[in-house]
Amino acid sequence: MSAARRGTQAGAGLDRRRFLGTVAGAGLVAAGGVGLRTMGDSAPAHAHRRASRRPRGDRPLFLGTYTSAAGGGRGVGRGTYDTATGRITATGVVAGVADPSYLALAPSGRTLYAVDEQQQGGVTAMALAADGRPTVLGTRSTGGAGPCHLSVHPSGRWLLTANYLSGSVAVHPLDRTTGALGEHTDLVTHSSPPPGPGQDGPHAHQIITAPDGRHVLAVDLGNDTVYTYRLDETAGKLTQVTYATLRPGAGPRHLTFHPSGAFAYLANEVDNTVVVCRYDRGSGRLTPGTPQSTGTGPGTSYPAQILVTRGGRFAFLANRGHNSLTRYAVEAAGARLRLLDTVPVGGDFPRQIAFSPDQRWLFAANQKSGSVTVFAVDARTGALRSAGAPFAAPVPVCVLPL
Repeated sequence: MSAARRGTQAGAGLDRRRFLGTVAGAGLVAAGGVGLRTMGDSAPAHAHRRASRRPRGDRPLFLGTYTSAAGGGRGVGRGTYDTATGRITATGVVAGVADPSYLALAPSGRTLYAVDEQQQGGVTAMALAADGRPTVLGTRSTGGAGPCHLSVHPSGRWLLTANYLSGSVAVHPLDRTTGALGEHTDLVTHSSPPPGPGQDGPHAHQIITAPDGRHVLAVDLGNDTVYTYRLDETAGKLTQVTYATLRPGAGPRHLTFHPSGAFAYLANEVDNTVVVCRYDRGSGRLTPGTPQSTGTGPGTSYPAQILVTRGGRFAFLANRGHNSLTRYAVEAAGARLRLLDTVPVGGDFPRQIAFSPDQRWLFAANQKSGSVTVFAVDARTGALRSAGAPFAAPVPVCVLPL
């Protein structure tokens, strides 16, 4: 988050990322030390396709948290959600995973990955049994500090990680059979262009593969830049092919692609805007458009996660300062966002949001209030309706419904 970039030392920056707004979490750890009550990250495209036929009954859900924060969790939270009501139930915790602030699922659905957002950053792999119970396979160094985002390449052979404090991105090989991690095969630090106004250096905040599978994009908040790479799928090496700069001080955080793959929507954390970007599949070039409103009015709102529906008709943005969700209509075949409304998120500081695989439900991990809120998504209008009382969780920063 943006507060971290103001630190003059890496350690201070990491502390700011972990502890900002976590006071409420201190009283939320369940008696007996269950130490969980939230989960995750939005499911990958292949999971959405598998779930086009709506699942029935309870489905697994995982939660990321800061274990080193006051009142934080003890590892990766485990739970279920009712596919008919959206109601979350805690089932346990995968203990011993340090500061798992972001989670991602392998294309196979058999392995779960978590960043270990610490000064000596790491990533942890967990094998998922048929009943959803995870077994830790091991942890590898990311070669950088404060990893805050990760994703699995569509081939299922490579894990991509963004080191926030180091301003670098890493590549790890994945075992074809077990999904276990190998030592990183590449580590690239963002050195150009120079940091934006008020920044102390590069801060990589997200790394994902474009829908065409040809390019990898890394969003850097500190450099106001989105970098495009090609991944050598034999050697696990990244080669930069182009980059796109945002206006100085924008602070780009996360982007998501329109289903057509021709456009991407970028949330700018620092200047409180959203930008529609045109994406060229051949070159991998991202061309940002005009910044537009988040609908949150004056003040700092720290836009975080942005999602778009599978049909490409609606987009949703989490606003941490405003504690709301913005709903946009997607128009002109993805080339335009039209602001519809903002809805109170029902918690404090929505750090991350995620759809259920069938996109019937939207989950919000509210870091400061120690809660996960759930909304029913109207498929026709995109309207959000609260699904009931918040689910208590210790410093939830990521929710991943499967």
